[in-house]
Amino acid sequence: MVLMLLLLLPLLHCFPQLGYSLNQEGLYLQRVKFGFDDPNGFFSDWNDRDDNPCGWNGVSCDSETGYVVSVDLSSANVAGTFPSVICRLGRLTFVSFYNNSVNGTLPENISDCRSLEHLDLAQNLLTGKLPGALSDLPNLVHLDLSGNNFSGDIPASFGTFRRLEVISLVENLLDGEVPAFLGNVSTLKQLNLSYNPFSPSRIPPEFGNLTNLEVLWLTGCNLVGRIPDPLGQLKRLTDLDVALNNLNGPIPSSLTELSSLVQLELYNNSLSGELPPTGWSKMAALRLLDTSMNQLSGPIPDELCSLPLESLNLYENQFEGNLPASIAKSPNLYELRIFENRLSGELPRDLGKNSPLLWIDVSSNNFSGKIPGGLCENGVLDELLMLHNSFSGEIPAALGECRSLTRVRLGKNNLSGAVPAGFWGLPHVYLLELSGNSFTGEIAKTIAGASNLSALLISNNRYSGSIPEEIGSLENLVEFTGGDNWFTGQLPASILNLRRLERLDLHNNSLSGDLPTGIHSWKKLNELNLADNDFSGNVPEEIGTLSGLNYLDLSGNQFSGKIPIGLQNLKLNQLNLSNNRLSGDIPPLYAKEIYKRSFLGNLGLCGGIAGLCDSRNGEKNLGYLWLLRSIFMLAALVFIVGVVWFYWKYWNFKKAKNAIDRSKWTLMSFHKLGFSEYEILDCLDEDNVIGAGASGKVYKGVLSNGDAVAVKKLWGGSKLVDESGDIEKGRIQDDGFEAEVETLGKIRHKNIVKLLCCCTTRDCNLLVYEYMPNGSLGDLLHGNKSGMLDWPIRYKIAVDAAEGLSYLHHDCVPPIVHRDVKSNNILLDSDFGARVADFGVAKAVDAIGKGTKSMSVIAGSCGYIAPEYAYTLRVNEKSDIYSLGVVILELVTGRRPVDPEFGEKDLVKWVCTNLDQKGIDQVIDPKLDSCFKEEIGKVLNIGLLCTSPLPINRPSMRRVVKLLLEVGGEIHLKAAYKDGKLTPYYYEDASDQGSVA
Repeated sequence: MVLMLLLLLPLLHCFPQLGYSLNQEGLYLQRVKFGFDDPNGFFSDWNDRDDNPCGWNGVSCDSETGYVVSVDLSSANVAGTFPSVICRLGRLTFVSFYNNSVNGTLPENISDCRSLEHLDLAQNLLTGKLPGALSDLPNLVHLDLSGNNFSGDIPASFGTFRRLEVISLVENLLDGEVPAFLGNVSTLKQLNLSYNPFSPSRIPPEFGNLTNLEVLWLTGCNLVGRIPDPLGQLKRLTDLDVALNNLNGPIPSSLTELSSLVQLELYNNSLSGELPPTGWSKMAALRLLDTSMNQLSGPIPDELCSLPLESLNLYENQFEGNLPASIAKSPNLYELRIFENRLSGELPRDLGKNSPLLWIDVSSNNFSGKIPGGLCENGVLDELLMLHNSFSGEIPAALGECRSLTRVRLGKNNLSGAVPAGFWGLPHVYLLELSGNSFTGEIAKTIAGASNLSALLISNNRYSGSIPEEIGSLENLVEFTGGDNWFTGQLPASILNLRRLERLDLHNNSLSGDLPTGIHSWKKLNELNLADNDFSGNVPEEIGTLSGLNYLDLSGNQFSGKIPIGLQNLKLNQLNLSNNRLSGDIPPLYAKEIYKRSFLGNLGLCGGIAGLCDSRNGEKNLGYLWLLRSIFMLAALVFIVGVVWFYWKYWNFKKAKNAIDRSKWTLMSFHKLGFSEYEILDCLDEDNVIGAGASGKVYKGVLSNGDAVAVKKLWGGSKLVDESGDIEKGRIQDDGFEAEVETLGKIRHKNIVKLLCCCTTRDCNLLVYEYMPNGSLGDLLHGNKSGMLDWPIRYKIAVDAAEGLSYLHHDCVPPIVHRDVKSNNILLDSDFGARVADFGVAKAVDAIGKGTKSMSVIAGSCGYIAPEYAYTLRVNEKSDIYSLGVVILELVTGRRPVDPEFGEKDLVKWVCTNLDQKGIDQVIDPKLDSCFKEEIGKVLNIGLLCTSPLPINRPSMRRVVKLLLEVGGEIHLKAAYKDGKLTPYYYEDASDQGSVA
């Protein structure tokens, strides 16, 4: 026997792969691996045939003991519930699952991770209450749970952490009060509770006990009352942010004792000192931004500006008095934003001389005096925003050498004199706004150097001379407004080189001559306003080729000849050719009474409009008409001047009302953004429209970083029914906007469309979403590209949509009813992953009452509305389940929910009838491969179960998900997107099948 063992021993060394030598910690990590979906293959090197896990991706071990001390799965794109087995790694000190799709609740037994020092679960999909057991971790130093969906109160046990230095709970759904007991955690260095819907509460004075605190972020926490004096005890505090709250009163003098403070954010506080009613929403706070009720007030303390500040943001409040001169002595100040206050006096003369100023915005105050000459002393100034003040004098010559500038807004002041020549040609400026001043002189030829200029806004000044030829070298110019000046001469021929030009407004100058030939090169032109000049010659026929033009005003000139018939090709919102010398027939499209005002003052025009010449021989009678004009000139002069003045005022008022004032936009972000509201506004081009419905128009925007977004601009008025069948979609658009913001602003799920931010003004709302390259399921399924949707893709879409709705119904607190589930509201990403979208009529169940609630109006779309909802106006989760059932039937049959072929039936009744009479083969979409017939039939049954006439017979959405996954499990199918096409993979063991989503 011994001899046999000796003979076999060398053979065992020949087959090491047959051994299972992985240590116990490796086995625990294998269980972690199997608990996650891993589409990107993060765990590909977690090999169970290794001796230990120390070389695995994301795993680190102690070099001496060999124990696992760190597991880092950051941005691995894994999905699944939190693996409590990880706490069996006894020496584990570091865990990071940052930026994944970890879902479900965080277990109480996480306290078993006794050695844990660093826990980062930020940017995941965790729900439920914060586990109080976290405070039992004796060594925990860093806790980051930001960007999840935790709800309820912060547990009282969180006041008992022993060594915690960093706690971040940003962007969750925490709705209790900001707790005072956190002031007991004396070891804290960073406390970040920002962007949670806390109930109205004051800043706890107990936070003044956190003497080790360096960062205090309480942005958007629904804080009220005054800033407490004890915060002045935080001598180590470097960053204080209490912006976007409802604070009031003056800046307490105690804050001037924060000797380490470098960043102070007090901007945008918006209510009086009274506590607002419980349950005030983000939307309600957002509306108040437009009411100018900001109530942080009083002077800016001089001692505060003597601190070593780097960033000072006090904008959108009611601060008054002067800006202390001591701010000019701050050696590290790079950001000063104090716009929209009541500050007055002159800016400190030495501002910028001792500071590396990057951004300065003092707009919408009452400042006066000269612009300090040293603002760009250090040569790094990027943004200079000073509009809506009373600054006077000239632009300092030194600013003409500030080549770092990218954005300049000096409009609506009392500035005068000639603009420095170098200022016209700053190479990096993309926005130059000088309108509404008293500048004189000419546009310098140095403007040729402004190669990045996108918007040149110089209207309402006293500029003179001709527009230089060098204007044509500005290839990036999109907007040129120079109206209400004294420009003379002809338009330079080089202006036709501006192929990106969208708006050209040079009204009320003394420009003359013919319009240059070649206007067709302005293919993106949206507005052309050359009114009240001395242009002559014919109106160019080429204008009719500008397909994007919707505003054309050539009134008050000397144009002659016939009106180009090609103008009929345009879709104009504004047309004004009045007070010229035009003759001949009016184009038939415009020969109507409604356009009469567009042609007044052209005595040679003929057409079917009462009051204009009705003769076909207008040219022959032109001399006679001019004679009559001479006779009645004196009598008509007063009348014409009055009419012109009235309409000039009217159109200017209309334009002013409709124009987008970018300085008035308010942006509320729900995710970390890499763009500003100005990039979003640039997307609102008709060439970028990708869809329109009852609630608004949708644009595709490509940002400067290359990312794509979808921008929904909500309609301004009410709509009852649109062409797609939407009923009462956002009956009042503010309600739809509020529902969208309130719902998508708070929730995060891989199958819910991501709302990045919203932009608002007093009369316009924009919603910015992640862009879905494959559009909506409805468009793809019922369009000419339906062949792209084979059965594996359709099955995946059904599961994705069900999981998104299951999250709304079962994981949100309170549950949310979508109320408008349909194929057009299911969007598809580049991998045909589905996202539920359009929450304009969504309702929280607690907000509409438990069980069911009678609504005042039906929300939803024809063919998708549950029978009981249509009859009783009672809505609950069962209504969404019915609508999803209709979508499932669409996926199976390829047919629309309502179709003339069905007669008086809808899709549900059509399917039931054809199943009974003709069998399943007459129901299934013929485009689908017959090899999937058995699976399709099972999914069809799930759709019919969801569309049961009795709500009680419909399964819950969680049950729907389970039923769908069971269908996939039975046939062992998993869809994997590879090499540009969907490939089915079959598994021998059903336990190996991951989530279809």
